[in-house]
Amino acid sequence: MILTVTLNAALDVTYGVDDLRPHTTHRVRTVRTRAGGKGVNVSRVLNALGHDTVVTGFVGGATGQAIRAELAEAGLAAELTEIQAESRRTVAVVSAGDATLFSEPGPAVTEAEWATFLARFTALAGQADLVVLSGSLPPGLPAGVYRELLDIVAGRVPTVLDADGEALRQGVAGNPTAVKPNAAELRAVTGVADPAAAARKLIDGGASAVLASGGPAGLLAITAAGSWRARPPRRLAGNPTGAGDACVAALAAGLAQEHSWPQILREAVALSAAAVLHPLAGSFDLAAYQGFLPTIMVEIG
Repeated sequence: MILTVTLNAALDVTYGVDDLRPHTTHRVRTVRTRAGGKGVNVSRVLNALGHDTVVTGFVGGATGQAIRAELAEAGLAAELTEIQAESRRTVAVVSAGDATLFSEPGPAVTEAEWATFLARFTALAGQADLVVLSGSLPPGLPAGVYRELLDIVAGRVPTVLDADGEALRQGVAGNPTAVKPNAAELRAVTGVADPAAAARKLIDGGASAVLASGGPAGLLAITAAGSWRARPPRRLAGNPTGAGDACVAALAAGLAQEHSWPQILREAVALSAAAVLHPLAGSFDLAAYQGFLPTIMVEIG
């Protein structure tokens, strides 16, 4: 079982419009609503690939109940901690082959609620084959909570961390098996512009491997054993908001199955590219994914 942690779960609303223009009224052509947050999206992709997965994190209020209901409807196993505050919503506006995202900060989590979650996480992590920690932190939780969760796992199973800012900086000290920042997150947390050099700083800080995303430029994997690069087959138009989560899903699945890094990289590029072609984060175009896989070339260095 792969356990995904979403501390700041959301109810994702996706609007489809013909053209997004600031300071005007828009006629919404399509509306889709589903449970979201980065870890939830990772579990959706893993589930579609046939992997057993469990979602954990916080939910609260009427929005939290909607998140619970949609997860159940989607057939995703969930072990969620109820909180008093209202869960957040996000709005993605998709137009002209791209997306604009509006993300609420999320609910405040109390010390008692955090203690309840820690007990649940400890039990679930003891049953997991791999743990994914991903996404933003709700207000009130300190930046070191990912480090705290990684210390609980303590190297017993592989771990993947997908965070940014101070949560990433402190999280790498918990020795995650892999971290997956994008180029901007890498630069912000290390102060180094070159992605390869920045990734090595995270490895020096405690991460065993770094999978750095460069968007259309593809992915770079840096480990103690070597480095590899791969690019998508072509530039793709669509909804890129779930591409990073699809990449994390491929990374988690590959580590759980002990695949080689070139194989993980190929799967991650193909899956994230196929996610761009689907209108909803957490889903991917299966036919495109299968078609992309044999076309992805992995280069050393």
